[in-house]
Amino acid sequence: MEIYEEIKALCQNAKEASYTLSTKSGKERNGALLEIAKELRANANQIIEANKVDLSNAKDNGISDAMLDRLMLNSERVEGLALAIEHVVSLPDPIGNGTTFTRPNGLKIECTSVPLGVVAMIYEARPNVTPDAASLCLKSGNSVVLRGGKEAINTNKAVVKVIRQALVSCGFDENCVCLVENTSRDCANALMEMRGLVDVLIPRGGKGLIQNVVTNAKVPVIETGAGNCHLYVDESADIDMAIKVAINAKCSRPSVCNAIETVLAHESVAKEFFTRFYEETRKFNLEFRGCPQVCEILNGITLATDTDFDTEYDDYIVSCKVVKDVYEAVDHIRKYSTGHSESIITENPRNADYFVNGIDSCSLYVNASTRFTDGGEFGLGAEIGISTQKLHARGPMGLSALTTQKYIIKGDGHIR
Repeated sequence: MEIYEEIKALCQNAKEASYTLSTKSGKERNGALLEIAKELRANANQIIEANKVDLSNAKDNGISDAMLDRLMLNSERVEGLALAIEHVVSLPDPIGNGTTFTRPNGLKIECTSVPLGVVAMIYEARPNVTPDAASLCLKSGNSVVLRGGKEAINTNKAVVKVIRQALVSCGFDENCVCLVENTSRDCANALMEMRGLVDVLIPRGGKGLIQNVVTNAKVPVIETGAGNCHLYVDESADIDMAIKVAINAKCSRPSVCNAIETVLAHESVAKEFFTRFYEETRKFNLEFRGCPQVCEILNGITLATDTDFDTEYDDYIVSCKVVKDVYEAVDHIRKYSTGHSESIITENPRNADYFVNGIDSCSLYVNASTRFTDGGEFGLGAEIGISTQKLHARGPMGLSALTTQKYIIKGDGHIR
């Protein structure tokens, strides 16, 4: 009960702050964001020192190298956080947009975009989510309650401290951005129960975290996707292109949700593709797990199981399978996909059309890497998550996904 009351008080503070935030102009909100970016740069050393504590603890707990990279902040990455906030400032104000029309009886009706209110987030070891989420919420007039993972707690504390100080200096309520500093599961569970205080909850992390939130939350949830993403190399594929795209999609940053976990190849090109892909990924020490046919091509690799094909590794591990045609490839992806991002490498327009129309993921690629599924790459600015559901947002979620609408009706004594 003590934890529940603690989280309730935090959310009540955020709710009160959301009322004052909703009265701030776009110019005022942008000014606060610029101040936050400035203070992140000014306090980069303190943030990096806090991050070093998290990195040390993570290493002691046996966190993989790929996840350590996901956790790590240095001066270049802190500068990237500040630049991402400044990019959000440059984006159009999402509040106040809409349409106005007049009914035959003279009533004037305006449908206008407004903030959601209080956005809560439960996420794992990615400290960049903290300033990204804060900036998007502030720009769209929402207060935010952040509950990061234990792996990044010291970093998150340092970043949120800077953000709250910057808000106060600009005349904003510091509770526009709140951090749950207790990283226990009980606190996460309590946050899921804040109906009436939290307007929407967004989980970002692995499949287990997301399913726990979707299953147990009593507040509205936007389901963001675990990234069991796929690449299919068609019989007509340019193999040089396929190798380049596969390496980028798997090895450029394997710990992120838009990295591929499974590569499928048509039986007519499988030997050439998998042999070259294997050789050219030795510098990454990429571990291969394959179907029996791939195991014949790449002697000595591990035989893949259904569990492998169903796993988001977030690491230098890839599952591989030979398929007889695009139809088998699509069937496999339908079975194992988490609805995030899939790609086909092909010179056959008919196969490309079948692939993109036959798979119900939020992002489908033709001859391109899945690594582009990102708010920044889509021109949306820093994203708050990638939604794999269909309501009310889907795909990379930028500013417009953090608004709803309300109707303002003006009359002159009208009655019905």
